[in-house]
Amino acid sequence: MSAKKAWKQNEWKKRCRTKIKGCDGVIALISKRTHLASGAKWEMKCALEEKAPTVGMQIKWNDKGAKPKELKNKKVIQWTWNNISEFITKI
Repeated sequence: MSAKKAWKQNEWKKRCRTKIKGCDGVIALISKRTHLASGAKWEMKCALEEKAPTVGMQIKWNDKGAKPKELKNKKVIQWTWNNISEFITKI
């Protein structure tokens, strides 16, 4: 769910949580640096706190980034339309 425009620093977590609550599921895109990105890690943690079905998805399967600890018990899949469809169908 795109924010469409930048949020003020002091309100982004509240607004982000509201967006996550409105989602049927969350696909966390994983790149080489995602495990270092505090904002992305917070969003994954928030999705899990809100009990949103969550899956990690490697952006580059042949050049994988480290799995963020926030997704330690979650499946990480390869970026394919079939895998996306399978996740969405299971929600």
